[in-house]
Amino acid sequence: MSKTGKLELTWVGKNEEKRIEPRILVEDKSKSNIQHDKETENMLIHGDNLIALKALEQDYAGKIKCIYIDPPYNTGNAFEHYDDGVEHSIWLTLMKQRLELLKGLLSNDGAIVIQIDDNEQAYLKVLCDEIFGRVNHVNTIVVKMSDASGPKMAHIDKKFPKLKEYLLIYKKEKISINVQTEEKTKWDSEYKNFLDLSKEDIEKMLNLTNKNEIDEVNEKLPSRLISLNDAFKKYKVGQSEKDKFNFSRENAWRIARTSNASTIRRVIQNETDLNQNIAIAIVNDVTMFVKADFDRGSKEPRVQYVFASDTMNVPLGDLWLHINTSFNSEGGVTLKNGQKPESLIKTIIAAFSNPGDFVLDSFLGSGTTAAVAHKMNRKWIGIELGEQAYTHSKVRLDNVIEGEQTGISKDVDWTGGGGYRFYELAPSLLEKHPILPIYQVNNDYNFEMLCEAICKLEGFKYEPIGEMHGKSSEKRYIHISKDYISGEYIQNIVKELDENHSVLIYGTKIQSDLKLPENIEVKRIPKDLLKKYDFESEVR
Repeated sequence: MSKTGKLELTWVGKNEEKRIEPRILVEDKSKSNIQHDKETENMLIHGDNLIALKALEQDYAGKIKCIYIDPPYNTGNAFEHYDDGVEHSIWLTLMKQRLELLKGLLSNDGAIVIQIDDNEQAYLKVLCDEIFGRVNHVNTIVVKMSDASGPKMAHIDKKFPKLKEYLLIYKKEKISINVQTEEKTKWDSEYKNFLDLSKEDIEKMLNLTNKNEIDEVNEKLPSRLISLNDAFKKYKVGQSEKDKFNFSRENAWRIARTSNASTIRRVIQNETDLNQNIAIAIVNDVTMFVKADFDRGSKEPRVQYVFASDTMNVPLGDLWLHINTSFNSEGGVTLKNGQKPESLIKTIIAAFSNPGDFVLDSFLGSGTTAAVAHKMNRKWIGIELGEQAYTHSKVRLDNVIEGEQTGISKDVDWTGGGGYRFYELAPSLLEKHPILPIYQVNNDYNFEMLCEAICKLEGFKYEPIGEMHGKSSEKRYIHISKDYISGEYIQNIVKELDENHSVLIYGTKIQSDLKLPENIEVKRIPKDLLKKYDFESEVR
């Protein structure tokens, strides 16, 4: 049996790699919205997301903190704006190409979150393990996305109705998650002890500094704990579950349960308190003494009281049932079968980024990710191919800037502001001649666009300075020309440079018998460009 090879997912066409042309992005100033923020770094890009991601590579590699994508699920259904029924191997190829580029854009401490359903989840998980590394799989979250009602109930005798989807989460190298919580909606039956003291009484207790007085309070504290049912009677709480829950929520700071030794470590402030048999819990800005018993000869607490207000919001696990799925036309747009709730995206962005970080969505759709990132004070990049870039994404983001109040707006106190720049993906730099079997520079390109495009293709930063159009280092420059390039021409453009500088020159008309020094390289347009990339009108 062979001991070579690796565990991977294979399919027809997997290794047919394309040399994707990194296009330039052309701002459509008529569609940009910068009236409130002329310095905005937010980008809304219209164009094929594979080529757009390649276009971003030079400037944004390693800079994106949080990526969320909601790709087509390959369900076999034809949606209004998407063809969601491509052959399985084609879908895997499309995802592989995009995920490899997304990984390069992700920061070392960043995370990518991919939403998917049962049709491709298992295959996508194996593919992501291969691209990001299985060790970098953070979680697979199950999200409740709908209720057991409507058309999905038509075939319940043959199949359980679909209520959930998945979030596959991967890190680049390291990750620190901002812990997210969900509010308790049912009262925990373990909380049965009611501290029958007023906040004023507790405040008096806080002023005690004498150890004997503190010990005395701690001795008396358990006697002031009555059952929660007795508290309901004493304070004449109604007998309905709603009445009891409301009372318990309002008085959570004085409703307690006993807990084990591991929990007390979260509320003890210092070793001195522990030695004095005093655990100090801070709940709702009220500090209270909590009685703790200790095993003989040990500093480990055996029993303590944990107050409910310390646990009203519980950390999210990998099963998310809190998402509001009853939303309609958030942001003033509706994308049937494709729009995601802002509450879901808010949880993701909050967990994996901080204000000022870059968030990216390359399947932007109705614009939810960009809208939520904008409201949460993140910088964002959104990419969308279809007409919905104009009819949905742009419309929604304009509404956000004007202060629309749907979705999470009230939760984050959103009142409007900010801006974005709208970019079109430039056509391919080279196109086939209509008659001859050759390539030529695209007629849509002016000279400035040509220079910027060649700089990007060769890995230079486009920065026209004197005779040079860009540089890749302090000593490496590039020059592009449509003039006849001769020895005399070259001498004129490099005369201001030091001997230790090198120059790459691109031209369409070049003297055939040039003798060049070692620091000068000359290439032809389009011949030498065709060696580097595949030039085509669009990649699908």
